Amino acid sequence: MQTSVRHWLGFVLLCCWLPLAQAELAHFSAEDIFELEFASDVQISPDGQYIVFVRNSNNIQQDNTLQRLWIVDTNTGQHWPLLDDEFQYSQPRWAPDSNRIAFISNRSGSEQIHVHWLTQRRTARISNLTHRPEQLAWSPDGQQLAFLMEVPAEPTDFARSVYRPKAPKGAEWAATPVIVERTYYQQDGRGLLESAYRQIFVVPAAGGSARQLTEGPYLHQGPLAWAPDSQRLVFSANRNSDWEYQPRQADLYQVQLKNGSVQSLLSGAGQHYHPVFSPDGLQLAFLFASDKPVAYRNSKLQLLDLRNNEVQPLLKELDRSVENPVWQDNQQLVFQYEDRGLTKVARVTLRNRMADLVSDLSGANSGRPYLSGMFSLSDKGQLAYTRGSSKRLADVALWQHGQVRNLTQLNEDLLGQRQLGKVHEFTYRSKLDEEEIHAWYITPPGFDPSKKYPLILEIHGGPHLPYGPHFSAELQRYAAEGYVVLYNNYRGSISYGERFALLLQNKYASTDDFADHMSGVDAMIAKGFIDENNLFIAGGSAGGIATAYAIGLTDRFNAAAATNPVINWVSKVLTADSYMAQIQNQFPGMPWEQHEHYWQRSPLSLVGNVTTPTLLFTGELDRRTPMAETEQFYQALRLRQVDTAMVRVPGAYHGVSSRPSRMIAKVEHTLAWFARYRKE
Repeated sequence: MQTSVRHWLGFVLLCCWLPLAQAELAHFSAEDIFELEFASDVQISPDGQYIVFVRNSNNIQQDNTLQRLWIVDTNTGQHWPLLDDEFQYSQPRWAPDSNRIAFISNRSGSEQIHVHWLTQRRTARISNLTHRPEQLAWSPDGQQLAFLMEVPAEPTDFARSVYRPKAPKGAEWAATPVIVERTYYQQDGRGLLESAYRQIFVVPAAGGSARQLTEGPYLHQGPLAWAPDSQRLVFSANRNSDWEYQPRQADLYQVQLKNGSVQSLLSGAGQHYHPVFSPDGLQLAFLFASDKPVAYRNSKLQLLDLRNNEVQPLLKELDRSVENPVWQDNQQLVFQYEDRGLTKVARVTLRNRMADLVSDLSGANSGRPYLSGMFSLSDKGQLAYTRGSSKRLADVALWQHGQVRNLTQLNEDLLGQRQLGKVHEFTYRSKLDEEEIHAWYITPPGFDPSKKYPLILEIHGGPHLPYGPHFSAELQRYAAEGYVVLYNNYRGSISYGERFALLLQNKYASTDDFADHMSGVDAMIAKGFIDENNLFIAGGSAGGIATAYAIGLTDRFNAAAATNPVINWVSKVLTADSYMAQIQNQFPGMPWEQHEHYWQRSPLSLVGNVTTPTLLFTGELDRRTPMAETEQFYQALRLRQVDTAMVRVPGAYHGVSSRPSRMIAKVEHTLAWFARYRKE
C-alpha cells in the first residue's frame, strides 16, 4: 500500500513538475541579444566533404558582430574553428581542388585576400591591395583568383584648377573643402564616397601582384564568371557614358586575361546580370530584369547558347524572382526564390521541369523577421544552406538525396533555455478591395486565449521587403513583455507575384496600405484576445513611413514608434542617396513637376490630424531617410503640442540597429514609450 501511494505521489509530482519547468524558463531579454549567433556564407567543398561558413557572434565588449570561419565535416557533423580570433573574416571560397579556401580578412591590418591550405594547415596573405576586394572567384584551373576593387578616379579639370596655397610648417588650417561632381556621391553605410570606379582584377592564387583587367569610368558588377578554359571572365556592367542615369540597364561583357580586351557578349534594354557558365562551357545562364520604370520587376532566368548566340528563357511561368542560379550539371540548374514569406531552393531542367528541394532558408537577419538565406552546391549535388525557423537563427544544414539534417545548433545553449513567443500564421481580407493579406502574429510566453492582451502592429520596410515565419529578436522582446505582435505582408510585398508587388505603384504611402494594416488590426480583435484599449503601432524605414502616415488618418493607437521614417517626400528624394532610382521608379515625375503627388504621399501633409503620442528613432548619419526627415516631424508635432520624443543615435546609418546595443536601444525605447501610454 505504501509503495502504491509513493508511486502515485511520484506520478502526480512529475505531472506537476513538467509544465512548471516550462513556465520557469526565462523570457527572452535585452541582454540575450548579445548572446545570439548565426551562420552565413555557407560554402560546401566541390568534393562535398567539408563545409566552411562564417560564424557570426556578438561581442559585448566591442559592441559589434564578430565574423569567424568554421569548418563542418559533412559525414560526421563535427565542426571546429578554422580561423577564430580578434580579426574579421568573410567571403570564404573553395578552390576546385577542395584543399584551399580563399577569404578576405583584416588580420594583416587592412582588408586583404588570404588563402588557407586545409591539409597543410597553413594560411598566407596573397594580396597587397589599397582598397577592399569583393566578389572572389577561383579560376577553374585553381591558379588565379578574380575579384572586384574600387580604383580612385583622376581629379577633374575643375579640381586640378583650384589654387590651394601651402600651409606654413606647423600651421593648423581647417580641413580642405571636398569637391563633389559625381551623380552618385553618397551611400548609406559609407557616407560621402570617394570618386572611384569598380574594376576587375586577378591575382595568382599562390600570391603576387594583382593585375587590373578593366578600365574606364564604370562600376563593373559581379559575380564574376570564369570560362572553363580559365582564360576569360564574364561580368555585368553598364558601360554607357551616362550610366549613372540608367539604373535599370546592364549588359554582359567578357574580358580576355591575355590582353585585357573587353567584348560585348549580350546587350539590350534591361538588366542582364549574374552570369554562370555551364560545366561544358557551351551555355551561359544569367538573370534578366526589364527596364520598366516601376518599383518592382521579377528577375527571370535565361540561357545564352554560346554556339549560336540565341537566348532562351527558363521558368517563364514562375511569377517570382529567381536568385543565385548554379549549374548542377549541363542539363539542370539549382536556384533560390522567395514564395509567400519563405525562401526556397529549387531545381529546373533545360526542359523547364521545376522541383522544390528545400523551403526553410532563413535566419541570417536577427533583428526582424525578413526573408534571408543562401545555399551552395557541391559537384556531387549536395546542398549546404542556412536553415532557420521562427524559433532559431540560421544553422548550417545539408540536403542530400532528399534528406535534410542540421550540422550545427548555434543557439541551442541560449534559446533552448528561453520561453519564446509563439508565431502563428493567418490570412485576412483588406477592407479596401478584399485583397488577401498574408500575416503572422506572436503570442507572448504563457499566453492564455481567455485573457486580453495589448497589440503591437509592426510594419516591415522596403516597402517590398517581405516578412515571414522567421526568428526576430526585436519582436520576441515585444512578446516577452506581454504584447501580441502582428506583422503582415501588405500590398507591395514581394514573394506573392509581380501584380501584388505593384499594387503600391505610385501609392506608397497611401490609404491603400493603411487599409491593409487596419484590416489586420480588426482581424486580430475579432479573435477575442486583444485589448481594444491598448493598440500600438511601430515600424522602420518604409514601416516608419507607414506608421507616421497611419497616425495622420486614425487616433485608434495609444502610441506610435516610427524608426527612420520619411516625412516629406520632396526633401527626402532630393537629399537621400537613393534619389536617382527612386524618383524614376516610384513617382510619376520629378518633385517640381508632380509636387501635389509627392505632398499627398508625405506624412507631413496629415500632421494637422495627429494626436497620437509619437516616438521617433533615427541614426544621425542616415543617408537613406536623412535625419532632417525626423526633425521635420518632431518639430511639426511640437508645434501642435503632441507628445513626442526624438531619439538620435550617434554614428548610426540607416541600419540603425546594426550593432547589438543599438538593436537593444531601439526595442527598449519603444517598450518604454508604449508602457507610458498603456492603459491598465
